[in-house]
Amino acid sequence: MNFSVYTRNGCPYCSKVKAVIAGKGYKFSEYRLDTHFDRQGFYEQFGAASTFPQVILDGKVLGGCTETVLYLRENNLI
Repeated sequence: MNFSVYTRNGCPYCSKVKAVIAGKGYKFSEYRLDTHFDRQGFYEQFGAASTFPQVILDGKVLGGCTETVLYLRENNLI
């Protein structure tokens, strides 16, 4: 499984979703706002109403923290 996590500094939901993913032993690539991408690029990729974090699993956009945890639970990944 290949997780990509798009984050910003100071975001508690970003920290939580990274902890959930890492806590189950899954590896992920982290991309940070203003380091790896800018806000405009983020909105172009995920939509203008998107919040942080955004998680992609094997090319599928899972969404933010709540949506990601729900997906992982529903698919018995956590």
